[in-house]
Amino acid sequence: MKLPSHSVPILWLLAAGACGRTGSVAPFAAPTPMAAAPAPVRAPAPIPSPVASTDSALAASADRATPDEVVSTVVAVFGDSAVLRPVDSTSAADDPIWDMDVRSYETHDRVEHYVGLFSNSAKDRFLARLSRGTRYEPMIRAKLRASGMPEDLRFLALIESGYDPNAYSRAAAVGMWQFMSGTARGVGMRVDWWMDERRDPARATDGAIRFLSDLQKQFGSLYLAAAAYNGGPGRVARGLTRFASELDGAEGEDRFFALAEQDYLRAETKNYVPQIIAAALVAKMPARYGLVIDSLPLYSYDSVLVTPGTSLAHITSASGSAKAEIRDLNPAVLRGITPPDASIWVRVPVGSAERTRLALDSIPEADRRGYRSALVSGTSTTPAGFADKHGVTLKQLRWFNPTIKTTRKGRLVPGQSLRIPSDLAIDFAREIPDPSIERYGGASSKALSSRGIHVVKRGESLGTIAKRYRTTVTRLKSLNGITGSRVIAGQTLRVRGGTTTASGRSSSARKPVAKSASAKKASAKNTSAKKTSAKNTSAKKASAKKPSAKKSASTKKKATSTKKKATSSKKKTPPKK
Repeated sequence: MKLPSHSVPILWLLAAGACGRTGSVAPFAAPTPMAAAPAPVRAPAPIPSPVASTDSALAASADRATPDEVVSTVVAVFGDSAVLRPVDSTSAADDPIWDMDVRSYETHDRVEHYVGLFSNSAKDRFLARLSRGTRYEPMIRAKLRASGMPEDLRFLALIESGYDPNAYSRAAAVGMWQFMSGTARGVGMRVDWWMDERRDPARATDGAIRFLSDLQKQFGSLYLAAAAYNGGPGRVARGLTRFASELDGAEGEDRFFALAEQDYLRAETKNYVPQIIAAALVAKMPARYGLVIDSLPLYSYDSVLVTPGTSLAHITSASGSAKAEIRDLNPAVLRGITPPDASIWVRVPVGSAERTRLALDSIPEADRRGYRSALVSGTSTTPAGFADKHGVTLKQLRWFNPTIKTTRKGRLVPGQSLRIPSDLAIDFAREIPDPSIERYGGASSKALSSRGIHVVKRGESLGTIAKRYRTTVTRLKSLNGITGSRVIAGQTLRVRGGTTTASGRSSSARKPVAKSASAKKASAKNTSAKKTSAKNTSAKKASAKKPSAKKSASTKKKATSTKKKATSSKKKTPPKK
């Protein structure tokens, strides 16, 4: 839900059942607003004061909202800003209640394996993930509860990414819920050059809930839905059909474990659900496993609607916030400015929305943008030359102009208008891969390679990449506008001198190479022909000699025959009388 442009204070709640079933929640007061805020918006049913109320006060009046009604109302009214205080790990109950079937499978061998892993050898890493989760779990739980999905599904995000909004997998799955770009767009997220809402914790959580809800309806099982989330719904559906006789008699969540026993699902998917169950067991009984979870500040914010192309630097200044805070609240904004094609809601610290809006309104729209436009003139300008002329690097020019039009010779097509980013906008831009590129998706490694693009893998350097493509580090730096020597996993590099033509297709140095190869082939063919000709000539000469030898032998034989005949005639002649 998008918030109005005026500041709306966060409603902090006290709801024992709203934060799960592990124990009561201590009263929690909202942070002191940075600016005066209007009176709190209240739901139709009376809601207790955040400071003065206690759990007993909630139960004292039958007219007041139940915890579930409170959560639903807050999420409906405040949308992404609805947050609840997490339960302190030290006060968790010894015998907690889960809202998905955990107890039935806690003795399963794979579950026991991961319980041991999370509480022993991988304890430090697991604790770090749980600690990071304290920032986002209240928001996730509120959204899950409002949608009617089990709150314990939050542990899926723990297994997927460790609650890291900027997680990036080798397959180019992104964000806390590890969405591929196609799936993310299918559940309503914007994923393009300018924005990647997979990195937005709240928007990605909304998408994950929609996706998981659809999968649960499709398979009739929460654990099969989780398996389909990891391994793909098509594969799970085919497995259920293929092994229907083997699964006969299995009901509910047992169907996942019955399918996992077959030699069909990938090992990662077979272990996925046991990991979720093990995480729920350990995380909800941390004291039993000797864990003490550190809590982080809650994920909360207000929202302001801004015009296209607004610089995050101006939003930072207008809200009176730190750069790191605005970047942290808006991880979906990739290039330091809001998308040039649409107005969007940006996040600002709680209590600063009204001040931010007023400050931005006082700045002319042209000055609010993080770039200016420049027209390309002439037919001999290169992208690098154009960038240098306007005081930016080629890489920075490409950050703000993803569709630069060039001729086959690599010159800029005249008449096009390019964005020249300001220094402040550049400072806020994120150097991350193109969100449309997926290792397993529409753009395969082979397809990217054919376009002269290489996706940097873990452990690779400019030197190893240059060697692979038979070029030089200097050439790679020039093609990509790189000044340093560092590359990061997932980064895309141009590895050939290909440029995007006016028609949108890529031209490259491959054709001259092909021509050279063709010339070499023709040359080899000519050489072979010459060798064949020489061989034939030699054969002819040999052939010419052989008939002479035969003729000589024949003449000799004929002479011998004549001599024999003469001798024979001589013997037959009668003696003279």
